[in-house]
Amino acid sequence: MQVLVVEDDRNLRRFLSKALREEGYGTVEVESGDRALDRALDASYSCIILDVMLPGRDGFHVVTELRSRRVFTPVLMLTAKDELESRVRGLEAGADDYLTKPFDLAILIARIRGLLRRRNWLQPAATPSAAPRKPADVFTFGAAGDKWVNFDSLELWVRSQVFRLTLMEANLLRFMIEHEGTPVSRKNMLQKVWSLQEDTDTRPIDNFIVRLRRYLEDDPKVPKHLITVRGVGYQFVAVPA
Repeated sequence: MQVLVVEDDRNLRRFLSKALREEGYGTVEVESGDRALDRALDASYSCIILDVMLPGRDGFHVVTELRSRRVFTPVLMLTAKDELESRVRGLEAGADDYLTKPFDLAILIARIRGLLRRRNWLQPAATPSAAPRKPADVFTFGAAGDKWVNFDSLELWVRSQVFRLTLMEANLLRFMIEHEGTPVSRKNMLQKVWSLQEDTDTRPIDNFIVRLRRYLEDDPKVPKHLITVRGVGYQFVAVPA
């Protein structure tokens, strides 16, 4: 497995690469956002370790561009210790996880293993007839049972169309499904899905809900599954009335 290490601090970049190689991963090192984007678009990596502050494009722009081009390589974003806004912004841009500096190397390795374990690296099927066999970790919903989400491959199937989810999108959808029929506050989502305990701006939650509605609702302007509960937050409805 190849890991792309994107860090402008030469010593830290080499330290991370050495540690990863000792764990059995191959590594490629780059020091700028522009080179990171070129590398990530031209090669297949199992994971990307991406610093926020980089020469050229910053980490936010890199991950946003990757997701816009349908590149779903897991991204572990590195942020400064007290930059809560950076963590939220990174997740909103499409990062799958974040780690604050300074960090324990064992925790970083564990996070990478977790990202790889939660990905099956299944590419979206080219045609409806190529739909994969449903594994255990699948939730089916919709009045006709024609919508289902595969949490192993991070694929959302809506009739004949398939959408590839980021890990954060899948985590939020799983959380809503687990609380089916119960209104959930935005603050609760931030705490339980992203482990953000501080007094955080909840607008990113609204942005994630909008994105999920585009995937799974027949009409995103008239949602039937991800319902707004005024004054509270949102509620997931598996089978609309």
